[in-house]
Amino acid sequence: MQKVSIIGFDGALASAITGVIDLFRLAGVTWARIHGEQPVPHFTTRLLTRNGDPCRCINGITLLSDGSWDELDTDNADLVIVPTIGAPIDQVLSSNNDLIAWLGQFNNQNNSSAGQVRVASNCTGAFLLAEAGLLNGKEATTHWGFSNGFRQRYPLVNLHPDKLVTVDGDIACAGGGMAWWDLGIHLIERHAGAQVARELAKAFVIDAGRNSQAPYSALQSKRYHSDPIILDLQDWLETHYSETITLAFLATLSGLTSRSLMRRFKLATGDTPTGYLQAIRIEAARAHLENSRVPVEEVTRLVGYEDVSSFSRLFRKHTGLSPGAYRSRFGR
Repeated sequence: MQKVSIIGFDGALASAITGVIDLFRLAGVTWARIHGEQPVPHFTTRLLTRNGDPCRCINGITLLSDGSWDELDTDNADLVIVPTIGAPIDQVLSSNNDLIAWLGQFNNQNNSSAGQVRVASNCTGAFLLAEAGLLNGKEATTHWGFSNGFRQRYPLVNLHPDKLVTVDGDIACAGGGMAWWDLGIHLIERHAGAQVARELAKAFVIDAGRNSQAPYSALQSKRYHSDPIILDLQDWLETHYSETITLAFLATLSGLTSRSLMRRFKLATGDTPTGYLQAIRIEAARAHLENSRVPVEEVTRLVGYEDVSSFSRLFRKHTGLSPGAYRSRFGR
């Protein structure tokens, strides 16, 4: 039986703790019970906190712990999972220096000869791993809504906020809040095999085929800067996105050369003018697909494109879904 340790801290998301515990405890159990077979559990779980004290989660629920993380033999730990930060991220990071230092021990270990994941995070729990230095030079993901702040804070991390689950060496990360479903199934497959994971997903009615959180992300805020010329240009783009727009025209509108515009726009927003315009158009297309029955051909025209097939490819690139599939999933 493999031992899974979930790390508890005040301000954590309760479901990302209790849900993961349920998944691991019931792997090999629920499916067997449904079919009248003898359960074969594969994992034991422990909720570990600073001193073994209870963990008060962001929803007000207090969870009793099974002990302190200092008691864990990190050299022989099978799997350690850091749940979602539900409270303000800066507040949790500043009040958990000892946890961050403890997590840092995994930086100096290389017990992953079998290719197994030993440390994992869900959603904003990745901030704790990054703060401990575990993600430097590694591929990672986190909640799409906090990806800009993550990139600014941890530039050495190879962040992929479009991905639902990333694995790099012995560290795994999952995206948005409820992605602990996907993380749990993925880790169970790695540690207990594909059949156990498939049966658990079926028993819990989990769609185990998801691999992207792009369909759930809104246009990221790129206004946390103080360049007035770029802010004015963003305002203009957000009301004229359906028009034919060229870089040369934007440069004239801003009073900058094309080269200066590219440099300043990238510096201020982290994106190019063309990339930002595409994101605005895709967001407008999302709104049409979610709230109307306007044909995809008309949506294409409304957001500034002429060729439906080109628009569909671009939409899929940004969201991971075709326009029709997106409407089927999110349309009202």
